[in-house]
Amino acid sequence: MKTPIKPAIILFAHGSRDPLWKLPIEAVAAEIQSRDQSVRVSCAYLELCLPSLPEAAAAFIAAGVLHIRIFPLFLGVGKHAREDLPIIIEEIRTAHPGLLLELLPTAGESPQITALMADIALA
Repeated sequence: MKTPIKPAIILFAHGSRDPLWKLPIEAVAAEIQSRDQSVRVSCAYLELCLPSLPEAAAAFIAAGVLHIRIFPLFLGVGKHAREDLPIIIEEIRTAHPGLLLELLPTAGESPQITALMADIALA
């Protein structure tokens, strides 16, 4: 019996000129990879860092990935999450019509993240 192929994961964040800014984003990717080595995971950025979201998706597609989950690591649902990200998602879908592209809610919309931040503040 075949094991179903897991979707690849792209952690999507804003980006910064400061190279140290990416460390927490990359730490989440490393944690995902350490928990499940069969999952392909990558980071992508809206601006100021590489790769871009279309570049990260294209790399997965070139490797034969057919399903990608995008997890926006934004705490607020501002302009980038509401307006910019849907445009980029649609561009990727148009360029790769056979791709299953799943956009997850932003990190800030997760009750688990809210509870964790409260736990940290109260500790």
